[in-house]
Amino acid sequence: MATVADVVAWADRRYPPKLAEDWDAPGLSVGDPRRVVRHVRFAVDPTIAVAREAIAAGADMLITHHPLMLRGVTTVAANTAQGAVVHTLIGNGCALFAAHTNADAVDGGVAEALALAIGMNVEGPLVPVEPGSVDGTGRIGTIAPTSLREFAARVAAVLPATAGGVLFAGNPDGMVTSVAVVGGSGGSFIGDAVSSGVDAFVTADLRHHPATDAREAAALTDGKPYLVSVSHSASESLWLEGAAGELAQALDVTTSVSTLNTDPWTGHAPSTI
Repeated sequence: MATVADVVAWADRRYPPKLAEDWDAPGLSVGDPRRVVRHVRFAVDPTIAVAREAIAAGADMLITHHPLMLRGVTTVAANTAQGAVVHTLIGNGCALFAAHTNADAVDGGVAEALALAIGMNVEGPLVPVEPGSVDGTGRIGTIAPTSLREFAARVAAVLPATAGGVLFAGNPDGMVTSVAVVGGSGGSFIGDAVSSGVDAFVTADLRHHPATDAREAAALTDGKPYLVSVSHSASESLWLEGAAGELAQALDVTTSVSTLNTDPWTGHAPSTI
């Protein structure tokens, strides 16, 4: 019979904390390591709705991609957003663990799940933790030749539907054969995508100025890399099923994946182009 500590030990082996960024806060944030675990729920975000869903599903432990308390907090009072999650979980005997940038970087983690889902032949990390490593930020690889328009549609088709959908920048008829991906907010890696020479860069939360700068620079050369901007939570959700399956094989627990869409945007008013 597995305990919270057993699940944590498995997660730390599978997603080594040493791969996490210095600013990150992965690990166990709620729960008694000695408590028995029979059912583990997986989700991207530790929202109050996700916590309630996990409890309704009979989960003893919730593993999320994003930490609940990534930034410093001074209270977990039940009338605060984070406090409500903490009290809901503790009150129902459910632990909370996060595997964040360590799960992003690890071989077979978040970035790789995204890359494989969009049909990439993965060659390795976009930014390895060290030369020759299979771990690192993002993934780079090739796809069968397709237009940017068709590629963006493929990305949209494999991701959970969100109000924002998928945006792209570049010649819709331009050919794409090589791709770099970073799950979650990867705007700071545009330069790495440019240096890699890929045709397209897929990530989430691309801001106006970095995207504009990248497209202006691309206009001076061959117009590449094209940019494809997706939902943050959607880009990281494809990892959940695989992670849940790996845990179920490793320990005597059942696992399940949240069915909730935790993208914060709930509507979209299209403009005319």
